[in-house]
Amino acid sequence: MRRLVAGVAVIGVLASLVTATPAAADHCRWCKPGTVVLDGADLVRNRVRLLAGDRTLRTSLDNLLVQARADLSKGPWTVVDKPQTPPSGDKHDYLSLAPYWWPSQPSTPDNPRGCPYVQRDGVRNPAADAIPDKAERLAAFGAIYRLSLAWYYTRDPAYARHAALVLRTWFLDAATRMNPNLNFAQGIPCRVDGRGIGIIEFAYTLTEVVDAVAILDTGAPGWNPADTRGMKTWLGQFHDWLLTSKNGREEAAEDNNHGSFYDMLSAGLALYTGKRQLARQIVLDAREKRIAPQIDAEGSQPKERTRTRSWHYFTFNLVALTRLAQIGERVGVDLWRYRASSGGSLFKATDFLIPTAVGGQSHWPYPEMDFHQYAALDVLHAAADAGSRAARAALPRVPVPPGGDLYPVRPAAEQLDDISLTPPRP
Repeated sequence: MRRLVAGVAVIGVLASLVTATPAAADHCRWCKPGTVVLDGADLVRNRVRLLAGDRTLRTSLDNLLVQARADLSKGPWTVVDKPQTPPSGDKHDYLSLAPYWWPSQPSTPDNPRGCPYVQRDGVRNPAADAIPDKAERLAAFGAIYRLSLAWYYTRDPAYARHAALVLRTWFLDAATRMNPNLNFAQGIPCRVDGRGIGIIEFAYTLTEVVDAVAILDTGAPGWNPADTRGMKTWLGQFHDWLLTSKNGREEAAEDNNHGSFYDMLSAGLALYTGKRQLARQIVLDAREKRIAPQIDAEGSQPKERTRTRSWHYFTFNLVALTRLAQIGERVGVDLWRYRASSGGSLFKATDFLIPTAVGGQSHWPYPEMDFHQYAALDVLHAAADAGSRAARAALPRVPVPPGGDLYPVRPAAEQLDDISLTPPRP
């Protein structure tokens, strides 16, 4: 009994530290990370619960550490190692091709690329995978996130130091850094060098990088104030490009998942770089700009249901909107409890997924070329955290993805069925 009382007392003391911030205590072991999507206080509470023996968290952390240990022997990655040269002539510029566009003519000496290109929705052109920037970005940003979380929970310096190496290589070192723009993302041969919709390649994974940097800022070995300043500068420059460039303005005008991810990315960058009021305004505007037109009274998503990969895009759009709702929590806006005049809401949208998430593809009324039932797991976790009893009840019956359920230790939705990879990533 005394041990139990003592344990409760220790947990109470540690839990009281969740309001501490890096500014209040340099290299504070229990300070709250200044994350923008993840809740820093939740991360601190997770560490307390792990000390208390929480089995769900322990299993989730063990699964994360399997991936983080593998990350230690990989990378770093850089945009400058690609064999192709962007139209700018500068390999520091990120480069990718539109995945669903294909040549319509045979390759000839006069037309080596088979132009014009035509769209085949949901069918990936392997030529897009021949440019390594997209795959290396995904590997680098995922490793940064996992390694930073692994350090935060275990305090093993190896994780922090490798995360720092990957960050510096991709973003900071003069010889290898990426330029802070996406001028040449998702180009289409013979049509356009880059498009606004290419911004989606960075949308939620760059916000994971932001949260990883905030975690490292709490005193990680191998990460210093100059690194933090460098990242704030890079992210600020990228945000300026996002707000002012032709590609950025085009993506902001998109009315489906692209627009949702643009707002989530812009709000997250604004919050991290000190533009709190702008972040708040983006979240406020998303109520009528994103949720109202994208979610109907039944919880269906009209902008996504005609896609050949509709289950994927329903869950994908909700990755953006639930992460935006978490950013909203940091700036005092509750997106979860917003209800459009038509009846649509985030809770309605997540409820709509439950029969299929629990029962399988036979319950899904729309087209889906490559069904992965577990794709809904994270957004249902997010709904449960926001207060949905239906989502909470459904969670034990939803299959977990390969690699296990990582949501408990990184409580924000990810795209679990990434269709840019074959097979989907664990």
